[in-house]
This record gives sequence, structure tokens and C-alpha cells, in this order.
Amino acid sequence: MAAEGPLLAAVIARLPAPTDNLAAHGVAWALAILIEAPVMMLMSAATALVRDRTSYVKLRAFSRGLAGATTGVLLVLLIPPVYHALADDLMGLPSEVSDVTYGALWFFLPWPAAIGYRRFLQGVLIRSGKTRLVAYGTIIRLLAMAGVALLGYLFLDLPGAWLAALSLASGVCAEALAARLMAASTVRALLAGDLGRGAPRAIRYREIAEFYAPLALTSVIGLSVHPLLTFFMGRGVAPVESLAVFPVVHALSFIFRSIGLAFQDAAIALMGERFDHLPELRRFGRALGLATSAGLALVAFTPLSPLYFVTISGLTADLAAFAFTPALLIVLLPALTVQLSLQRAILVQGRQTRQITIASAIEVGSIAACFLTLGWGLELVGVTAAFASFLCGRIASNGYLAWICRDALRGAVRPS
Repeated sequence: MAAEGPLLAAVIARLPAPTDNLAAHGVAWALAILIEAPVMMLMSAATALVRDRTSYVKLRAFSRGLAGATTGVLLVLLIPPVYHALADDLMGLPSEVSDVTYGALWFFLPWPAAIGYRRFLQGVLIRSGKTRLVAYGTIIRLLAMAGVALLGYLFLDLPGAWLAALSLASGVCAEALAARLMAASTVRALLAGDLGRGAPRAIRYREIAEFYAPLALTSVIGLSVHPLLTFFMGRGVAPVESLAVFPVVHALSFIFRSIGLAFQDAAIALMGERFDHLPELRRFGRALGLATSAGLALVAFTPLSPLYFVTISGLTADLAAFAFTPALLIVLLPALTVQLSLQRAILVQGRQTRQITIASAIEVGSIAACFLTLGWGLELVGVTAAFASFLCGRIASNGYLAWICRDALRGAVRPS
């Protein structure tokens, strides 16, 4: 999934008006993922809660409601006065970026519902031990996205940001369909009562909501980082260049961070009711964090950096110069992401999801404070201040959760 960002950035950079379209793509994508934020944790919820027919049916209905609500939010945003109040007045986007962003958001319309549907089904697959099928679905998504991007590049006369949004939406719709087909046998077994773990328990929607609300709020808070940084960069030093480079650097970091993000749901599924396998997960997490940060460092600190940003991503030499320093600053982010995933898994398993929300609020607050200091106070280039703030916020979040997890594990009943 992390391959999407570099591929699309490379396509946009080779189409007309690359700087404006890269900036518009970054803004549209940031708004799209913020709107889909409430459905992001459906995979974790399904992994933790779906155990029998009753829990499956209840969480499925809950998921459908969330998918419909998030799509409605996007439709409201697309009302022209609402959009222009946000993009032009609040975010301060240049008109050439704002106009392209608006068109891109229309292509993102299927995005929230498709994401919610496939994440719910993928959680069911993870819970039943079929993680390989989740990987197959991601491959289908990448192929569909890349195919649409290539065909659009060759045959469609669309702005780069529009083509990127169309490609991403096509990819997630293909993945949602694939998840439905691959989960069919598991769903049939759940509905027939063949996969129940122990005696069925009558879970209520209120219980689901109380469990899920902190997770959803966590996603909303966490994914607000991108629109927040977009707002800050739009009023910082070199705004258009920063907005153009931001999605390219973010895509590079996400290649390595995505591996750590996937660790969260695996850890939830494997940890055990009483944290039986936490020592093994910690050892694996340390190795994974070291490997992913080392991979990013290999690109950021070597001649691979100009090769990636100029030759592969297609940035001009002038734009690439804005990307080199941010890439150096975020080398530790992949390792911190692995640690965050394990910490969240511990708290999800311990039913302490509210603490995850608090940690996300601390992260966003720290990011905002750091950018105000670095970007507006010290007048660093916007994209440099943005990624430096991102790193500071993640360190603050990890530090808080380390303290919370220590207390949670101390109070847990663990086998001797």
C-alpha cells in the first residue's frame, strides 16, 4: 500500500503544472483521510470483537452506519460555499491549488465507504488467521491503482491531482470487492456458528460504541495532523514548494512506517488474552523497528536520496532541494511507529482505548506547538518545520504510552 504514494507522485510530476498538482494532491489526500478517519480502526475493532455470529452481525451494521456517515461528511464538504470557506479562507490555499483540489475531492467520493467496508472484512480475516488474504487484497489494490494511473497518464487529459484521486479511489474499490470475495467462506462460517469461540455473548451496540469511540476519536485526532500541517505550511516560508514536496517525502517515509503500522493488528491477534506472548512480540518489534529505520536512513543519508527524489519521483532539482533535509529528520519515525503499534495493541487488548486517544491528542498538540515555534517563530521552511514537528509529536506520544502501558501491564494478571 505504501507504494501508492511514490508511484502517484512520480506520475503527477511528469504531467503539466506539476508543482500546483502535487500541492493539490497533498491537500485533497489529507482531507480525504481525515474524513475517513472514523472508519480507520474498524480493522482493529473487528480483530478484537468479532468472535461469533452475533458480534459479526452487530459490528457489520455498526460499520455500515459509519461508512454512510463519513460519505455524507464528504458530500457536505463538496458544497461550494463550504469548500471555499475551508480551502480559501481557513487554509489560505492559492486559487490555482484550491481549484484543482476541489475537483480531486469529487473523485474521492467512494473512498470512505470502500475503506470502511474492506477494513471491517480484513479484521474478520485477521481474527480467523487468514492474514495472507489481506496481503493479496493489497496487491489487487496496488495493481488496480497503478493500472488506472497508467491508462490515465497515456489516454486521459486530466490534471495530475485528479488522476491521482481517481487512481486511489479505483484501487480501494477493487480491494473492497476482493475482500468481500476472499472473506466469503469465513463470513458464511461465522453466520452458521461454525467459528464461534466459546459460548456466544449478546454484545450490544452500546458496548461496541463505547469500545470504538476512543479508537475513532484517535484516528480523527491523528489524521488531523495532515490538514493541520497543510494549514501551517500554507502560511509559512515557501508555501507552494512545501505543499508540493510534503506528499513526496511523506510517501517515502510511509514505505517504511507502513510495516510498523501493520504490526498493530498482528500484535492484537497474537498477544493472548493475558498478554501471554508479549515478550516475543517485543523482541520482534525491536528488530522490526531497527530494520525499518535503517532502511529509511539508507535512502536519506546516501546518494540514493537524489536518485529517489529527482530520478524516481520526478521532482525538479529546485523542488528536490526542499526534500533532502526533511528526509533526514524523520529517520527515527519508522522505529517509533513500531513502538506505537505495540503500545496501542497492549491497550486495545486491555480494553483501555481511551488512553490511545489521549496519546493522539498529546501528539497533535505537540506537533502544533513545535510548528508554531519552528515554522512561524524561527521561520524554517514550511516542509522542514512540518516534519521536525511530526517527529517531536511522535516522541511525545510514545513517551506517554510507555508510562501508561507499564501501569497497565503491572495491573494485569500474567501467567507465571
